[in-house]
Amino acid sequence: MTSAPTALPPKRSPLPRIIGFGVLAIVVVGGVVLWLSGRGKESTDDAFTEGRVVTVAPKVSGLVVELAVQDNQKVKAGDLLFRIDPRDYQNTRDRDAAQLQLAQAQLAQAQTSLEIAQVSYPAQLDQARAARAQAEATLVRAKSDLARQTEIDVRATTKSQIDAAQAAFRTAQAQLADADAKLRSAEQAPRNIEVAATQVKQWEAQVAAAQAELAQAELNLSYTTVVAPQDGWVTKRAVEKGNYLQVSQSAMTLVTPEVWVVANFKENQLKHMRVGQPVDIEVDAFPDLKLTGAVDSFQMGTGSRFTAFPAENATGNFVKIVQRLPVKIKVTGGLPADHPLPLGLSVEPTVNLN
Repeated sequence: MTSAPTALPPKRSPLPRIIGFGVLAIVVVGGVVLWLSGRGKESTDDAFTEGRVVTVAPKVSGLVVELAVQDNQKVKAGDLLFRIDPRDYQNTRDRDAAQLQLAQAQLAQAQTSLEIAQVSYPAQLDQARAARAQAEATLVRAKSDLARQTEIDVRATTKSQIDAAQAAFRTAQAQLADADAKLRSAEQAPRNIEVAATQVKQWEAQVAAAQAELAQAELNLSYTTVVAPQDGWVTKRAVEKGNYLQVSQSAMTLVTPEVWVVANFKENQLKHMRVGQPVDIEVDAFPDLKLTGAVDSFQMGTGSRFTAFPAENATGNFVKIVQRLPVKIKVTGGLPADHPLPLGLSVEPTVNLN
């Protein structure tokens, strides 16, 4: 008896297997691409924008009489920020100018006196010497006359002639003593000239001091006009017209256009990081803004090292904690000129280590 032919099992469709292999291939290729794209790159979300902040403070105190800027206003270097009441400083400047003129007049008088002294005192000395020589000659003659009157026969002279000779002798002695006194006084000529020269030096010093006072007064007057030290944006304005400002009191700050990024990378991300490597920067506040940059420098110390109370790893039990090192990244492109980047914004830099 012939047996019936056995039925073949139905053939399975290869489509699921093809789909499975396709999905697996996509996963493998995607993983490889993802691995290759992340290879040679380091990124961190612990990063923020940073820049130069200039504190504007007056160098003189006074009442603010003019305020020329508003909050967040862009200014150029040399633009007027505010003005302090200058009247007190103008009065001080005028007073110091008058003191300088007085000192200059006194100096001119002292110089004239020195010139006169340099001529008159030597002349007085010569005159005193001549007077003494004359007085000495007169005394010699008077002494001779008196000797003649006393040595001749009394019948050849008279009592009055002898008295006259004695009087002339005493007068000549007195004149010589007076001439000696005047000569001793005149011999002080070098010292008197030195005194006059000292007066000149004293007034020269007074003039120099008055000039310094006037220069300081003019400088203080110039300080009443406060201008922007460099380009930037007015920030944290803490002054209004009518406020009284003290010296060094913060009135406002200026944020300069120069901006960079401070990225705190983990220490195990720094092995292949070098200065000059390119960086792609994403800004959280502006997702469409794609910035480019370059590694500029590495801070010589981790953030924890510069805290008020640095960790003392040599005491107690030690637990290793991965540290972060601030890395300065210079922004090199992608920032429009009319698009200022505020400081302190969160960014995500990606450093291309290759």
